[in-house]
Amino acid sequence: MGKVPKIRTRGERVCAFIEAHCIVPEGKLVGHRMKLAPFQVRFILEVYDNPAGTRRAYLSIGRKNAKTALIAALLLAHLVGPEARLNSELASGARSKKQAAQVFRYASKMASMSPTLCDLVKATPSQKILVGLPRNVTYNALAAEASTEIGGSPVLAIIDEIGQIKGPLDDFVDAMETSQGAHDDPLLIAISTQARNDTDMFSLWLDDALDEDGNQKDPRIVCHLYTAPDGCELDDPAAWEAANPAIDLFRSRQDVIDQAKLALRMPSKENTFRNLTLNQRVSTASPYVSKIVWKENGRAPPLMIDPDRDVFGGLDLSARFDLTALVLIQELADLPGVWGVWAFFWTPLEALAERARRDKVGYEQWVADGFLRTTPGKSVDYDHVAEEIAEIVEGLKLVHIAYDRWRMDVMIKAIDRLEGGPVIPLVPFGQGFKDMAPALDDLEADLLNARIAHGMNPVMTMCAAGAVVTMNTTGDRKLDKSKASGRIDGMVALAMARGAATKAPLEEPSVYLTRGVLSVEV
Repeated sequence: MGKVPKIRTRGERVCAFIEAHCIVPEGKLVGHRMKLAPFQVRFILEVYDNPAGTRRAYLSIGRKNAKTALIAALLLAHLVGPEARLNSELASGARSKKQAAQVFRYASKMASMSPTLCDLVKATPSQKILVGLPRNVTYNALAAEASTEIGGSPVLAIIDEIGQIKGPLDDFVDAMETSQGAHDDPLLIAISTQARNDTDMFSLWLDDALDEDGNQKDPRIVCHLYTAPDGCELDDPAAWEAANPAIDLFRSRQDVIDQAKLALRMPSKENTFRNLTLNQRVSTASPYVSKIVWKENGRAPPLMIDPDRDVFGGLDLSARFDLTALVLIQELADLPGVWGVWAFFWTPLEALAERARRDKVGYEQWVADGFLRTTPGKSVDYDHVAEEIAEIVEGLKLVHIAYDRWRMDVMIKAIDRLEGGPVIPLVPFGQGFKDMAPALDDLEADLLNARIAHGMNPVMTMCAAGAVVTMNTTGDRKLDKSKASGRIDGMVALAMARGAATKAPLEEPSVYLTRGVLSVEV
């Protein structure tokens, strides 16, 4: 009797199908059977042989590591291979029509060049649709910019280059996710380089999937992240290899060398090289505080502000439809030199969902969790804000609140209209280099030495992630809202509060806020 063939696992069957039937359609290996790299095999086996059952799978690697080839091969495995299900639907999603078409073309050519698959796959190029004839499986290539309607319910959805999405919310991705709701065991795969910022969607997905040691949190989420170490040198071959597992296989080492040399010669290219080639989470802007440093200061301040110790504040008013921020700080009694931070934010209640979509942040959830306050109406109600500020500072040993002069005349009038409330000592704080530079220097020193306790307030964390600085010729810095990647109102208020604590008193508070208006009889 002959040997009984060994029963393969799902993952092994997928790998065997790809290497036996998928043909490389482009590049220097065109016409050859696809040979999976070790990192691709590991990813496939963990996704398909997961005892818990994989619901979501993320693969993050540097550019030019054959992401499109792997996506196309997996699509064919579900279209006409071992994962094909009778009358099922598949979908891939990309940001642009060109990117979506690239995945379709690659899969279509891969099938048409294969002697065993060419008669099993029907392509409709005008609609970017492939049909696996044996089991009537349909695949659609979808693009966000084309406003493509996501009909049906794909059992497999693959998102290409999700790292390009700015912010934590995206209607197109939401639609792809919810479209899979009819299945008990759908699979969503995201293959991409990293996003640039901590608050971007793919960054949040990766952080949700992996703990600080790189271990997977949820057994149903498979996450493989290939990235160079933080702070690595641009010309470090070990860093290149950490982010590019296909280097010397089908990722050109010489191309990486050339890009590294260019980044070393031209500092403006460094962050792009780090993001796309080293697969690091690096913004092209110059951030004020890093994610690591911000987390190191994430201890929670006391629940209540000590009424017997000095309190300093910073107030950054918003345009009518944005965030207004008040940040209070106080040196903690049990931790000398450490500043507790209490942040308060306001935004109009009406059109909240619309602004959440526009800014791509979770305003509605923050309101529900108590981190964000609302004012009635469609625009910020300064009378409402003034009343709540009075309630917040009631009974506190408030030295003063530093403020940006922009629109402060409106707020001062709102404070003047308060009856029976506490005195709110206000002092102006310039937003230019003169006042901001020393405040930022002091705040930076506190952050670097873990002398801030902000409690990881999510609205404040969003502001910290988006805060960028501009520098003048003498090295002085100020926060730059025009270059920020998101709302930074909380960081502006924190910087002003820290500056107020250093230079107390900055200026004499307005007499109208300390003694009221004098009337003179004639």
